[in-house]
Amino acid sequence: MTETTTALAIMFADIAQSTKLYDKIGNTAAHALISSCINVMSEVCAAHSGTIVKTIGDEIMCTFPTAKDAVDAAMRMQAALDKIPEADPAGYYSPDIYVGIDYGPVIQENADVFGDAVNVAARMVKMAKRRQIVTTQPVVDALPQDYSEYCRCIDNVLVKGKTEELAVYEIVWEREKITVALKSSGEGRSPIKHRLKLQFGEKQFEVSDSRPAISIGRLDHNDIVVDDNRVSRFHARIEYRKDKYFIIDQSTNGTYVTEDGSETVLIQRDELQLGNSGLLDLCSEKPSHSSLTAITYTTSYFKALEPETATDAAD
Repeated sequence: MTETTTALAIMFADIAQSTKLYDKIGNTAAHALISSCINVMSEVCAAHSGTIVKTIGDEIMCTFPTAKDAVDAAMRMQAALDKIPEADPAGYYSPDIYVGIDYGPVIQENADVFGDAVNVAARMVKMAKRRQIVTTQPVVDALPQDYSEYCRCIDNVLVKGKTEELAVYEIVWEREKITVALKSSGEGRSPIKHRLKLQFGEKQFEVSDSRPAISIGRLDHNDIVVDDNRVSRFHARIEYRKDKYFIIDQSTNGTYVTEDGSETVLIQRDELQLGNSGLLDLCSEKPSHSSLTAITYTTSYFKALEPETATDAAD
């Protein structure tokens, strides 16, 4: 029996809602989809210097020599699984995963690993939501400084066997959800600001410099959820860039854009700058405000609040 102790990053990656998948599409199709996911995750793990310790049904456990390797692999796994076709085109089941990571000393015994970092990583994956990477302070501390923009503290939890709460972080891996800090000085900015207002049914949404992106799609972790089988899981995004608004289509069937006073344009796997107002439709080539898959957009302008000067304060 060979036993060594070393510091490793431990990752658990669990395929979301696999039990429902078997019930929804049947044993053969579900097993094939899960096997494809496991193969993709295993390939990504190996490409980032990782080692698969074990596969437990729809979950893999793996180790990495550094925290950076583990985080890079987790982000790559999430992105790679987006490219696997859905097994059920009419359903709501997709190969999404939960990921939990910790870093610390572990005991390596033959082909297995044991230790506190293993237990904590297992707890992290149970806390994760679909398409989420959850990790700990030791991982964040071990990452290169330029990874700080991806790390967001989301909770403090008490883990079984520990006397103090652990800080829990999310690794934000989807580009449209990474918020870049804005300079506070505001030099060179126009005092006139604007926002893009979106209306879907009775719900309203907003894109602006303080919320620079919104996701649209069929799955419930999109910002705007459109419950229609013709809509892709992650159909489109709307982004704010340098005082302009863009719609980026990433769907199978495309998005129809009708700017007020202009003809309807179909964009598919492409992007388009939005005008001041108009209508988006995720399904119909003849968009109308009565369509159940239509989203209206309008740009509104307002004067930015300027910092109070010493003279103003004296008055």
